[in-house]
Amino acid sequence: MAPAAIGRPLRRAEDRRLLTGRGRFLDDINLAGQARAVMLRSSLARADLRALDVRAAAEAPGVLAVLTGAQYRAAGYGPLPCRVEVLNKDGTARADPPRWPLATDRVRHVGDPIALVVAETDAQARDAVELIAVDYAPRPAVTRPLEALAPQAPQLWDEAPGNLCYDTELGDRAATEATFSRAPRVTEIDLVNNRLIANSIEPRGAIGSLEADGRFVLYVSSQGVHRLRDPLAEDILRIPREGLRVITPDVGGGFGMKIMMYPEYPLVLWAAKVVGRAVKWVADRGESFLSDVQGRDHTTHAALALDEEGRFLGLKVSAVANLGAYLSTFGPGIPAGAGVPLYASLYDFATAYVEIKAVFTNTVPVDAYRGAGRPESNYVVERLIDKAGRDLGWTGPSCAAATSSRRSGCHTGPRSGTPTIRASSRATSTMRSASAGSRALRTGAPPPRRGACSPARVLRVTSTPPQASRKSRA
Repeated sequence: MAPAAIGRPLRRAEDRRLLTGRGRFLDDINLAGQARAVMLRSSLARADLRALDVRAAAEAPGVLAVLTGAQYRAAGYGPLPCRVEVLNKDGTARADPPRWPLATDRVRHVGDPIALVVAETDAQARDAVELIAVDYAPRPAVTRPLEALAPQAPQLWDEAPGNLCYDTELGDRAATEATFSRAPRVTEIDLVNNRLIANSIEPRGAIGSLEADGRFVLYVSSQGVHRLRDPLAEDILRIPREGLRVITPDVGGGFGMKIMMYPEYPLVLWAAKVVGRAVKWVADRGESFLSDVQGRDHTTHAALALDEEGRFLGLKVSAVANLGAYLSTFGPGIPAGAGVPLYASLYDFATAYVEIKAVFTNTVPVDAYRGAGRPESNYVVERLIDKAGRDLGWTGPSCAAATSSRRSGCHTGPRSGTPTIRASSRATSTMRSASAGSRALRTGAPPPRRGACSPARVLRVTSTPPQASRKSRA
């Protein structure tokens, strides 16, 4: 029997190779005869594409192909899938607009891909991109989540009226409202959890090739090959998954951002088939800021009900989450499935209720980034408790000491005769982290559809895209 690993130092196997410059990252890989690809991206946040003239680019030195969204669709390939379903308060499914790798009729954020140029060298491809003439018809754009919900806000999708992807909830609203109506003390706070960019040391990149036996091979800087292979093969390329091999070499940082499916991955495979050679694409730093999924971007109002002694009685949270212009791989599930159950944190509330609205805006898509919804929830609760301490006249270390109470009911009073903020030991929380194996949730909303997972009552990951799965149930 092998000795237990816990408490024992484990020798790392990769350090010497990486520290002596013998790492093998995506840009270190160059296949025989490979061409280089460069993306043409939108310079506007929202505009109609009236015309796209690629003739000059196609005739430029070294250019092998200029590929457009119309050609992509004609080739029979599919849009990028989002397999996370979120249920609205009434039990209906979230909005599900398509995300095509290349725009055809409208661009929806700065950096939205429009065309792919394939050339002998990276420099030739970049020069050719500059020759593509795009006739834009600019349209009003909306970038802030609260503004996206305004009645007169520009509408991104016909499939999402009012720019609303979903409006979901967790907890017992009636019981929580009753608790707040009786509470001697209520503290409220408004917060903005700003948008973040992952900015990994190694930018994203991909190399696509088509082997002699007809099998596609994708080299990609990612955080998991199987999570990419299956939807890329079955949903996008529409081939058996055995027809695609995905290889990830050493990765120079991901932070969640490199888990996702991106437009460039099917595009380099398609381009390799078109030109008959391997095709390599690597983002530069500026391009990464316009194309990598980003994180956070929540606007939240939260309230905490307390009794006269400072015990927690109830929690209410209302948040608006910005999903960007398109649904990324796990984007809808980050605020709803990963974040919502964590609002109760380690504290014991008699009642709790959280509602989340997720909206589309003319911005880069948002998805998992370092904690993926959980830091957003914890940030709200800790800021709220900190404000409650200040409302009670505590500041600095005294407030921090008081808010260290957890479910055990133990508490520390910073001063004699001062109320103590502490978790109530008299009631159980209506919200618990699913990972903690908590008690069942109480909710006044309709029961989840069969197969929906319990943590948020609202979330599930399907093996087929939501649109397809809904059709199969019909």
